[in-house]
Amino acid sequence: MILDGKKIAADIRAELREQVAALTAKGLRPPKLAVVLVGDNPASVTYVNNKLKACAEVGIEAVRISYASSITEQTLLTEVQRLNNDPSIDGFIVQLPLPEHIAETTVLSAIDYRKDVDGLTPENVGRTVQGLPSLVSATPRGIRELLARYGIRTEGKHVVVIGRSNIVGKPIAMLLMQRPYLSLPKMSAASLGDATVTVCHSKTQNLPAICRTADIIIVAAGSPRLLTADMVKEGAVVIDVGINRVEIADSRQPSAKTYKLVGDVDFENVAPKASYITPVPGGVGPMTIVSLLQNVVQAYKDRCAERPLH
Repeated sequence: MILDGKKIAADIRAELREQVAALTAKGLRPPKLAVVLVGDNPASVTYVNNKLKACAEVGIEAVRISYASSITEQTLLTEVQRLNNDPSIDGFIVQLPLPEHIAETTVLSAIDYRKDVDGLTPENVGRTVQGLPSLVSATPRGIRELLARYGIRTEGKHVVVIGRSNIVGKPIAMLLMQRPYLSLPKMSAASLGDATVTVCHSKTQNLPAICRTADIIIVAAGSPRLLTADMVKEGAVVIDVGINRVEIADSRQPSAKTYKLVGDVDFENVAPKASYITPVPGGVGPMTIVSLLQNVVQAYKDRCAERPLH
């Protein structure tokens, strides 16, 4: 069965629209997101545009703050501090990657974790690890939500995560191995967690054998078609986080370069063996953006609990 991230994301956007409309109907201002874009990296520009468009669809106010790639690290840190202190901003992100002369860890560490809707600050990561309320990194939150909406239980299951990045691999492993603290729709909180998690990476030995023991495989390695059918047992759940642009042959234009987006999973051959599988595109990607919106609304409501936001 296909795990349709586009459909689930659309459902969640509809729910968020209702939530935001209910807030504004009470005379409250809508939630507000700021996106800081440094430079003109085409992929980053596209990601930012998609985020701003998604905000508009649900009624979240969003603003883009653009800087040239020559900006100094200190100037960017000053902007981060300004956003931390701006009461009209509920959450903000600094779009990655940053230019080489700016230390990403330094910038991320400067963000107020209560406004860190990307879920990447040390505080939010630490709270996630400890099972405390936090703003969870958008892609892991999206994966968890997708599992929940399809009623896929994780307690007692063996989950293999391929990839150990701070953005996906590590946080999703932590989320699924611990006792969750957040309730999610259509499933009790207890059924999303308590998994036995194995994290694999480029130095892992006997990767195919390890994967064949998995009930759920989450692949976030950035390697096209890394997971093949011989690595998957019958009935496994396969979550593909990878987005890779690969060149393909085009018989109509032999001299022209044609590209296709593929995941980290050999979808055509793995799908027949999997009980559930995400496509690329249309699987985890849409869930990542909508999870960012959920984090913005969550950050807004958390601040409302502290003081009214008119």
